[in-house]
Amino acid sequence: MGFDVSFSFSFSFSPFQPTSPHLRRSGKPLLFLHTLGRSPSAFRCSNNELPAAGSSPALSSYASRWINPLRRRPSPEIVRHWIEADPQLASEDRFTLASYNILGDRNASKHWDLYADVPPSYMKWERRRRVICEELMGWGPDIICLQEVDRYIDLSESMQRGGYVGSYKRRTGDSVDGCAIFWRDKKLRLLEAESIEFKALGLRDNVAQLSVFEMCEAESRRLLVGNIHVLYNPSRGEVKLGQIRFLSSRAHSLAKKWGNIPILLSGDFNTTPQSAIYEFLSKSQLDILLHDRRELSGQRSCHPSQVFGQSGNSTSPFIIMDRLFNSGWSEEEVRTAGADAGVVAHPLKLNSAYSKVNGSGTTRYLNGEPLATSYHSKFFGTVDYIWYSDGLVPTRVLDTPPINILRRTGGLPCENVGSDHLALVSEFAFTDLSESWGMGTSNLVCRCEDSFPTIW
Repeated sequence: MGFDVSFSFSFSFSPFQPTSPHLRRSGKPLLFLHTLGRSPSAFRCSNNELPAAGSSPALSSYASRWINPLRRRPSPEIVRHWIEADPQLASEDRFTLASYNILGDRNASKHWDLYADVPPSYMKWERRRRVICEELMGWGPDIICLQEVDRYIDLSESMQRGGYVGSYKRRTGDSVDGCAIFWRDKKLRLLEAESIEFKALGLRDNVAQLSVFEMCEAESRRLLVGNIHVLYNPSRGEVKLGQIRFLSSRAHSLAKKWGNIPILLSGDFNTTPQSAIYEFLSKSQLDILLHDRRELSGQRSCHPSQVFGQSGNSTSPFIIMDRLFNSGWSEEEVRTAGADAGVVAHPLKLNSAYSKVNGSGTTRYLNGEPLATSYHSKFFGTVDYIWYSDGLVPTRVLDTPPINILRRTGGLPCENVGSDHLALVSEFAFTDLSESWGMGTSNLVCRCEDSFPTIW
């Protein structure tokens, strides 16, 4: 005789606040219970996780493929529109940045089950490369930050024909993909570049890029652009925090070197808008001991069947109890996150571009973030962002498609989207506050060679 726990009601525990440090030592669990239930709003990622039978905890978000009831309908065309902002104190010196996880060719082949509802022809790299380049060229961004790039030479040839030059940083370890930045060399001049290998910090094989640019027609206008693909693993919130914290710290140091120039951090952060890690990014600090390490990113709550409220979506009581009694933090996990007295912090004051430009209820959460930037058979939610610091202001963003249109595709890629993610695109203007920024260093040093493409 079996039983389950339905989340049609709120299943929660009152928070327990011990006075001793919230650490798990010698393998003993910390009895720190917090609310598990939350009433999801329409199209909001819920907290009803599917059982991960036969799979490892790291891959629990991919435990069960969702059968899309709309998959047999003709795929709609994805049409995206610019939404204008009303920025104050914005100058006429403007540029556009795009961030796009393009789905590595190897990953698409390795995780074929995620795209069972996608026509096989849409998955072929040659077609996807063409569609991705058509998307990017159509929007005409001045800076392009790409993640999950494993065919850099192919992309570079296409981008060079469009007037871009670029640089690439491959992940360490056995993975063949990495991050790439392209920019229009007639609009921007590269002053300095730096790449980050998180492996050297004990933070897995992910990588990031930092680049300092100067506008060719306004040399007083400089900015720093960061590009990152944060660790996917939903259970390793401490590693995600460590990677983001170090990137922010390096960006702050490099921006200070060039005269406290404005900063943009873009990429696939593998964290959702309702998560603790999002709070860390937007508020600059987080008391990690108030959160379950394995739930920091919010990814576990974004299976399509959960988001769209399909039946049969219950959680085993054994999974619930496992979470409750294994939600503490070990001393090593706290060190990995970079926390001091349980609080992890970064030195930047960041805002998300999309959250600051109003959209409609069919495309945005209440906090302004897109309802979804990634969609396949086992995930529907937002994990991609463009963060900016003081000295810049978004003047417009390319809105994501309405939720009903995106759902009708049955999953990405589709006819005119070449990845399982949607690109984020935002135009920025320098504010008057940044008028004199970027002139604090007289000796300009460029670490990069003049020949392109560059591969670090």
